[in-house]
Amino acid sequence: MALTLSTSAFSANGDIPAQYTCQGEDVSPPIQWEGLPAGTQSLALIVDDPDAPDPKAPEITWVHWVLYNLPITTTELAEAISTLSAGTLEGKNDWKRTGFGGPCPPIGRHRYFFKLFALDALLPDLGKPSKVELEKAMSGHILERVEIIGTYEKTKR
Repeated sequence: MALTLSTSAFSANGDIPAQYTCQGEDVSPPIQWEGLPAGTQSLALIVDDPDAPDPKAPEITWVHWVLYNLPITTTELAEAISTLSAGTLEGKNDWKRTGFGGPCPPIGRHRYFFKLFALDALLPDLGKPSKVELEKAMSGHILERVEIIGTYEKTKR
């Protein structure tokens, strides 16, 4: 069985509901996975937006969430999760804080990539790493990766 990632909040390439964004409750959507490859020792999750600030002229990839060392017994992250599984560590998003920061695009419809990595190692405590620092630590340890993409554009108020 291949590694799969899903959410009941939106379909692949579908609209992310406003409740998970800065125009709503700004909470994390529920995420589920299954099919970890043999040898998996930990998981990592990165949520980012490669379309910032403008999808017509992207300049940066904005990071929304960084988690690592999720135990292999964990199969989901609940909606609006506030307590992570024991052992799970967090990195900093581009708001320079830990936790989920929902979509809040300044202009246009952006894509949000929820990427799950199955790793062959438990990573050392990296403090509160950036996405780049986590990716460097994961290098050579990725057994499999899977992603689901959602989109969001602010509504005019």
